[in-house]
Amino acid sequence: MMTRQKFVDNLLQRTKGAAGTRGEAFAPANIALCKYWGKRNEELNLPVNSSLSVSLGKLGTRTIVKFAKNADRIYLNGKPAPEYFASRTSAYLDLFRPEGVFFEVRTKNNIPTGAGLASSASGFAALVKALDQLFDWRFNPRELSMLARLGSGSATRSLYGGFAVWHAGQRADGMDSYAECVYEDLKDKKIPAQPSCKVWKNLCVGILEVSKARKPVGSTDGMNRTRETSELYNSWPHQAACDYDELRTAIAAEDFPMLGKTAENNALAMHSTMMAAWPPLCYWKPQTVSLMNKVWKAREDGLELFFTIDAGPNLKLLFLKKNQAAVKKLFPKVQIVSPF
Repeated sequence: MMTRQKFVDNLLQRTKGAAGTRGEAFAPANIALCKYWGKRNEELNLPVNSSLSVSLGKLGTRTIVKFAKNADRIYLNGKPAPEYFASRTSAYLDLFRPEGVFFEVRTKNNIPTGAGLASSASGFAALVKALDQLFDWRFNPRELSMLARLGSGSATRSLYGGFAVWHAGQRADGMDSYAECVYEDLKDKKIPAQPSCKVWKNLCVGILEVSKARKPVGSTDGMNRTRETSELYNSWPHQAACDYDELRTAIAAEDFPMLGKTAENNALAMHSTMMAAWPPLCYWKPQTVSLMNKVWKAREDGLELFFTIDAGPNLKLLFLKKNQAAVKKLFPKVQIVSPF
Protein backbone atom coordinates (compact mmCIF):
# COMPACT_ATOMS: atom_id res chain seq x y z
CA MET A 1 0.00 0.00 0.00
CA MET A 2 1.26 3.47 -0.91
CA THR A 3 1.66 5.64 2.20
CA ARG A 4 1.89 9.43 2.37
CA GLN A 5 5.53 9.23 3.35
CA LYS A 6 6.41 6.92 0.50
CA PHE A 7 4.51 9.15 -1.93
CA VAL A 8 6.50 12.19 -0.78
CA ASP A 9 9.81 10.31 -0.77
CA ASN A 10 9.24 9.19 -4.36
CA LEU A 11 8.76 12.79 -5.46
CA LEU A 12 11.65 14.15 -3.41
CA GLN A 13 14.04 11.71 -5.11
CA ARG A 14 13.69 13.87 -8.23
CA THR A 15 14.94 17.05 -6.56
CA LYS A 16 18.49 18.35 -6.75
CA GLY A 17 18.36 21.77 -5.09
CA ALA A 18 20.07 22.89 -1.89
CA ALA A 19 18.13 24.25 1.09
CA GLY A 20 18.13 28.00 1.65
CA THR A 21 17.13 29.95 4.74
CA ARG A 22 13.60 31.12 3.99
CA GLY A 23 10.59 30.41 1.81
CA GLU A 24 7.61 32.68 1.31
CA ALA A 25 4.49 32.22 -0.83
CA PHE A 26 0.87 33.23 -1.29
CA ALA A 27 -1.98 31.00 -2.42
CA PRO A 28 -5.59 32.04 -3.04
CA ALA A 29 -8.58 30.43 -1.43
CA ASN A 30 -10.81 28.65 -3.91
CA ILE A 31 -14.53 28.09 -4.09
CA ALA A 32 -15.58 24.74 -5.54
CA LEU A 33 -18.30 24.99 -8.18
CA CYS A 34 -18.34 21.21 -8.48
CA LYS A 35 -17.64 19.95 -4.96
CA TYR A 36 -15.22 17.35 -3.67
CA TRP A 37 -17.01 15.32 -1.01
CA GLY A 38 -15.76 11.87 -0.14
CA LYS A 39 -12.44 10.02 -0.46
CA ARG A 40 -11.61 6.78 -2.24
CA ASN A 41 -8.32 6.68 -0.35
CA GLU A 42 -8.00 8.60 2.91
CA GLU A 43 -4.25 8.00 3.32
CA LEU A 44 -3.45 9.82 0.07
CA ASN A 45 -6.49 12.15 0.05
CA LEU A 46 -7.74 10.71 -3.24
CA PRO A 47 -11.28 11.90 -4.05
CA VAL A 48 -14.31 9.93 -5.14
CA ASN A 49 -15.05 12.49 -7.86
CA SER A 50 -13.27 15.17 -9.88
CA SER A 51 -13.98 18.77 -8.87
CA LEU A 52 -13.76 22.27 -10.30
CA SER A 53 -13.22 25.60 -8.59
CA VAL A 54 -12.67 29.31 -9.05
CA SER A 55 -10.10 31.21 -6.99
CA LEU A 56 -10.80 34.17 -4.73
CA GLY A 57 -8.07 36.39 -6.16
CA LYS A 58 -6.22 38.21 -3.38
CA LEU A 59 -8.12 36.43 -0.60
CA GLY A 60 -6.13 33.55 0.81
CA THR A 61 -2.98 32.77 2.76
CA ARG A 62 0.58 34.07 2.89
CA THR A 63 3.11 31.83 4.60
CA ILE A 64 6.75 32.22 5.57
CA VAL A 65 8.83 29.15 6.48
CA LYS A 66 12.25 29.18 8.13
CA PHE A 67 14.31 26.70 10.10
CA ALA A 68 14.00 26.73 13.89
CA LYS A 69 15.90 25.31 16.86
CA ASN A 70 14.63 22.65 19.27
CA ALA A 71 10.93 22.61 18.25
CA ASP A 72 8.47 23.74 15.62
CA ARG A 73 7.05 27.22 16.12
CA ILE A 74 3.75 27.77 14.35
CA TYR A 75 2.09 31.19 14.20
CA LEU A 76 -1.29 32.16 12.80
CA ASN A 77 -2.09 35.81 12.11
CA GLY A 78 0.76 37.01 14.32
CA LYS A 79 -0.03 34.83 17.36
CA PRO A 80 0.95 31.32 18.44
CA ALA A 81 -1.39 29.04 16.52
CA PRO A 82 -4.15 27.10 18.31
CA GLU A 83 -3.27 23.51 19.12
CA TYR A 84 -5.45 21.98 16.39
CA PHE A 85 -3.80 24.22 13.76
CA ALA A 86 -0.24 23.76 15.05
CA SER A 87 -0.46 19.98 15.38
CA ARG A 88 -1.95 19.57 11.90
CA THR A 89 0.79 21.79 10.43
CA SER A 90 3.60 19.95 12.24
CA ALA A 91 2.21 16.58 11.16
CA TYR A 92 2.31 17.76 7.55
CA LEU A 93 5.85 19.10 7.96
CA ASP A 94 6.90 15.64 9.22
CA LEU A 95 6.49 14.39 5.65
CA PHE A 96 9.37 16.63 4.51
CA ARG A 97 11.39 16.95 7.70
CA PRO A 98 15.09 15.98 7.58
CA GLU A 99 16.24 14.29 10.77
CA GLY A 100 16.70 16.74 13.64
CA VAL A 101 15.20 19.69 11.73
CA PHE A 102 12.47 22.00 13.06
CA PHE A 103 10.53 24.76 11.37
CA GLU A 104 9.15 28.19 12.08
CA VAL A 105 5.94 28.80 10.14
CA ARG A 106 4.20 32.16 10.06
CA THR A 107 0.83 32.07 8.35
CA LYS A 108 -1.54 34.96 7.72
CA ASN A 109 -5.07 34.41 6.46
CA ASN A 110 -7.15 37.33 5.21
CA ILE A 111 -10.23 35.08 5.37
CA PRO A 112 -11.73 33.34 8.44
CA THR A 113 -9.93 30.13 9.44
CA GLY A 114 -11.90 26.88 9.51
CA ALA A 115 -15.26 28.47 8.70
CA GLY A 116 -16.00 26.97 5.31
CA LEU A 117 -14.12 29.56 3.27
CA ALA A 118 -11.36 27.21 2.13
CA SER A 119 -8.66 28.54 4.47
CA SER A 120 -7.10 25.09 4.80
CA ALA A 121 -6.91 24.88 1.00
CA SER A 122 -5.03 28.15 0.64
CA GLY A 123 -3.04 27.39 3.79
CA PHE A 124 -1.54 24.10 2.65
CA ALA A 125 -1.05 25.38 -0.89
CA ALA A 126 0.92 28.38 0.41
CA LEU A 127 2.88 26.17 2.80
CA VAL A 128 3.97 23.69 0.12
CA LYS A 129 4.96 26.56 -2.21
CA ALA A 130 7.02 28.10 0.60
CA LEU A 131 8.67 24.74 1.32
CA ASP A 132 9.47 24.37 -2.38
CA GLN A 133 11.26 27.70 -2.19
CA LEU A 134 13.01 26.90 1.10
CA PHE A 135 14.38 23.55 -0.12
CA ASP A 136 14.76 24.60 -3.76
CA TRP A 137 12.85 21.53 -4.94
CA ARG A 138 11.80 23.20 -8.22
CA PHE A 139 8.63 21.17 -8.53
CA ASN A 140 6.16 22.11 -11.25
CA PRO A 141 2.60 23.17 -10.31
CA ARG A 142 1.20 19.69 -10.99
CA GLU A 143 3.68 18.09 -8.57
CA LEU A 144 3.10 20.82 -5.97
CA SER A 145 -0.65 20.27 -6.26
CA MET A 146 -0.19 16.59 -5.41
CA LEU A 147 1.90 17.48 -2.35
CA ALA A 148 -0.64 20.10 -1.23
CA ARG A 149 -3.35 17.45 -1.59
CA LEU A 150 -1.78 15.49 1.28
CA GLY A 151 -2.47 18.39 3.64
CA SER A 152 -5.96 19.24 2.42
CA GLY A 153 -7.69 17.79 -0.61
CA SER A 154 -8.99 21.15 -1.82
CA ALA A 155 -5.50 22.63 -1.50
CA THR A 156 -4.59 20.92 -4.75
CA ARG A 157 -6.74 23.52 -6.58
CA SER A 158 -5.29 26.52 -4.70
CA LEU A 159 -2.03 26.25 -6.63
CA TYR A 160 -3.81 28.16 -9.42
CA GLY A 161 -5.66 31.41 -9.92
CA GLY A 162 -8.91 31.46 -11.89
CA PHE A 163 -10.59 28.17 -12.74
CA ALA A 164 -8.93 24.94 -11.66
CA VAL A 165 -9.86 21.28 -12.01
CA TRP A 166 -8.77 18.48 -9.70
CA HIS A 167 -8.71 15.17 -11.52
CA ALA A 168 -9.91 12.33 -9.28
CA GLY A 169 -7.65 9.87 -11.07
CA GLN A 170 -7.82 6.08 -10.91
CA ARG A 171 -4.37 4.93 -9.89
CA ALA A 172 -3.87 3.52 -6.40
CA ASP A 173 -0.59 5.43 -6.01
CA GLY A 174 -2.28 8.81 -6.54
CA MET A 175 0.03 9.96 -9.31
CA ASP A 176 -2.88 10.79 -11.65
CA SER A 177 -4.80 12.80 -9.03
CA TYR A 178 -3.62 16.39 -9.47
CA ALA A 179 -4.94 19.84 -10.32
CA GLU A 180 -4.42 22.09 -13.31
CA CYS A 181 -6.00 25.24 -14.63
CA VAL A 182 -9.00 25.08 -16.94
CA TYR A 183 -7.57 25.69 -20.37
CA GLU A 184 -8.97 28.17 -22.85
CA ASP A 185 -9.75 25.63 -25.55
CA LEU A 186 -11.94 22.94 -24.04
CA LYS A 187 -13.33 21.70 -27.35
CA ASP A 188 -10.06 20.06 -28.30
CA LYS A 189 -9.07 17.32 -25.85
CA LYS A 190 -5.49 17.56 -27.09
CA ILE A 191 -4.01 20.36 -25.01
CA PRO A 192 -1.66 22.55 -27.12
CA ALA A 193 2.05 22.76 -26.37
CA GLN A 194 1.60 26.16 -24.70
CA PRO A 195 -1.98 26.20 -23.44
CA SER A 196 -3.51 29.34 -21.96
CA CYS A 197 -5.76 29.27 -18.92
CA LYS A 198 -9.37 30.32 -19.32
CA VAL A 199 -10.21 33.91 -18.31
CA TRP A 200 -13.75 35.15 -17.66
CA LYS A 201 -13.19 38.80 -16.82
CA ASN A 202 -16.75 39.84 -15.94
CA LEU A 203 -17.41 36.96 -13.53
CA CYS A 204 -17.73 37.99 -9.89
CA VAL A 205 -17.90 36.16 -6.58
CA GLY A 206 -19.56 37.73 -3.56
CA ILE A 207 -18.80 36.49 -0.04
CA LEU A 208 -21.55 36.71 2.57
CA GLU A 209 -19.99 35.98 5.93
CA VAL A 210 -22.43 34.43 8.36
CA SER A 211 -19.91 33.24 10.96
CA LYS A 212 -16.15 33.35 11.55
CA ALA A 213 -16.34 30.53 14.09
CA ARG A 214 -14.50 27.28 13.47
CA LYS A 215 -17.00 24.68 12.25
CA PRO A 216 -17.87 22.00 14.84
CA VAL A 217 -17.27 19.06 12.46
CA GLY A 218 -14.23 19.19 10.18
CA SER A 219 -14.55 18.36 6.51
CA THR A 220 -12.76 15.00 6.73
CA ASP A 221 -14.95 13.78 9.57
CA GLY A 222 -18.01 15.13 7.77
CA MET A 223 -17.10 13.32 4.56
CA ASN A 224 -16.56 10.04 6.38
CA ARG A 225 -19.84 10.27 8.26
CA THR A 226 -21.74 11.11 5.08
CA ARG A 227 -20.20 8.33 3.02
CA GLU A 228 -20.70 5.73 5.75
CA THR A 229 -24.28 6.56 6.81
CA SER A 230 -26.11 8.60 4.16
CA GLU A 231 -28.22 6.63 1.71
CA LEU A 232 -28.34 9.69 -0.54
CA TYR A 233 -24.57 9.52 -0.97
CA ASN A 234 -24.90 6.62 -3.42
CA SER A 235 -26.11 9.05 -6.10
CA TRP A 236 -23.47 11.71 -5.39
CA PRO A 237 -20.57 10.48 -7.58
CA HIS A 238 -22.81 10.29 -10.67
CA GLN A 239 -24.29 13.74 -10.12
CA ALA A 240 -20.87 15.25 -9.43
CA ALA A 241 -19.52 13.77 -12.69
CA CYS A 242 -22.44 15.22 -14.66
CA ASP A 243 -22.09 18.61 -12.96
CA TYR A 244 -18.36 18.63 -13.66
CA ASP A 245 -18.99 18.17 -17.39
CA GLU A 246 -21.76 20.79 -17.39
CA LEU A 247 -19.54 23.34 -15.70
CA ARG A 248 -16.68 22.81 -18.13
CA THR A 249 -19.10 23.33 -21.00
CA ALA A 250 -20.51 26.47 -19.36
CA ILE A 251 -17.02 27.91 -18.77
CA ALA A 252 -15.93 27.26 -22.35
CA ALA A 253 -19.04 29.02 -23.70
CA GLU A 254 -19.16 31.68 -20.93
CA ASP A 255 -22.76 30.59 -20.35
CA PHE A 256 -23.42 32.20 -16.98
CA PRO A 257 -26.95 30.87 -16.32
CA MET A 258 -25.70 27.34 -16.96
CA LEU A 259 -22.70 27.85 -14.68
CA GLY A 260 -24.75 29.40 -11.88
CA LYS A 261 -27.55 26.84 -11.96
CA THR A 262 -25.16 23.88 -12.05
CA ALA A 263 -22.96 25.22 -9.23
CA GLU A 264 -25.94 25.99 -6.98
CA ASN A 265 -27.55 22.63 -7.62
CA ASN A 266 -24.26 20.83 -6.96
CA ALA A 267 -23.85 22.59 -3.60
CA LEU A 268 -27.41 21.81 -2.50
CA ALA A 269 -27.01 18.17 -3.55
CA MET A 270 -23.83 17.85 -1.47
CA HIS A 271 -25.48 19.35 1.60
CA SER A 272 -28.50 17.09 1.11
CA THR A 273 -26.26 14.03 1.40
CA MET A 274 -24.90 15.43 4.68
CA MET A 275 -28.33 16.07 6.15
CA ALA A 276 -29.31 12.49 5.34
CA ALA A 277 -26.30 11.19 7.30
CA TRP A 278 -26.62 9.95 10.87
CA PRO A 279 -26.28 11.84 13.07
CA PRO A 280 -27.48 14.48 10.58
CA LEU A 281 -24.81 16.96 9.56
CA CYS A 282 -25.85 20.54 8.91
CA TYR A 283 -23.33 23.36 8.58
CA TRP A 284 -25.97 26.00 7.93
CA LYS A 285 -27.14 28.68 10.36
CA PRO A 286 -30.61 30.29 10.28
CA GLN A 287 -29.05 33.29 8.55
CA THR A 288 -27.64 30.98 5.86
CA VAL A 289 -31.13 29.82 4.93
CA SER A 290 -32.43 33.38 5.06
CA LEU A 291 -29.76 34.48 2.59
CA MET A 292 -30.56 31.58 0.27
CA ASN A 293 -34.20 32.63 0.19
CA LYS A 294 -33.15 36.18 -0.57
CA VAL A 295 -31.13 34.95 -3.57
CA TRP A 296 -34.05 32.86 -4.84
CA LYS A 297 -36.41 35.84 -4.51
CA ALA A 298 -33.97 38.10 -6.38
CA ARG A 299 -33.74 35.56 -9.17
CA GLU A 300 -37.53 35.34 -9.41
CA ASP A 301 -37.50 39.11 -9.81
CA GLY A 302 -35.15 38.85 -12.80
CA LEU A 303 -31.65 39.22 -11.34
CA GLU A 304 -29.10 36.69 -12.63
CA LEU A 305 -27.76 35.66 -9.24
CA PHE A 306 -26.78 32.24 -7.90
CA PHE A 307 -24.97 30.91 -4.85
CA THR A 308 -22.73 28.10 -3.75
CA ILE A 309 -21.74 26.99 -0.27
CA ASP A 310 -18.95 24.77 0.98
CA ALA A 311 -18.85 22.84 4.28
CA GLY A 312 -19.67 25.85 6.43
CA PRO A 313 -22.35 28.50 6.98
CA ASN A 314 -20.99 31.20 4.68
CA LEU A 315 -22.63 31.85 1.31
CA LYS A 316 -20.76 32.68 -1.89
CA LEU A 317 -22.67 34.55 -4.60
CA LEU A 318 -22.06 34.15 -8.33
CA PHE A 319 -22.96 36.99 -10.67
CA LEU A 320 -21.71 39.08 -13.57
CA LYS A 321 -20.02 42.45 -13.21
CA LYS A 322 -22.95 44.27 -14.85
CA ASN A 323 -25.09 43.26 -11.86
CA GLN A 324 -22.59 44.30 -9.21
CA ALA A 325 -24.55 47.40 -8.12
CA ALA A 326 -27.79 45.44 -7.80
CA VAL A 327 -26.09 42.76 -5.73
CA LYS A 328 -24.47 45.36 -3.49
CA LYS A 329 -27.86 47.00 -2.95
CA LEU A 330 -29.43 43.69 -1.94
CA PHE A 331 -26.49 42.64 0.24
CA PRO A 332 -24.72 45.79 1.56
CA LYS A 333 -22.15 43.76 3.53
CA VAL A 334 -21.12 41.54 0.61
CA GLN A 335 -17.39 41.30 -0.12
CA ILE A 336 -17.02 41.26 -3.90
CA VAL A 337 -14.11 39.46 -5.56
CA SER A 338 -13.09 39.56 -9.21
CA PRO A 339 -11.21 36.25 -9.72
CA PHE A 340 -9.69 37.45 -13.00
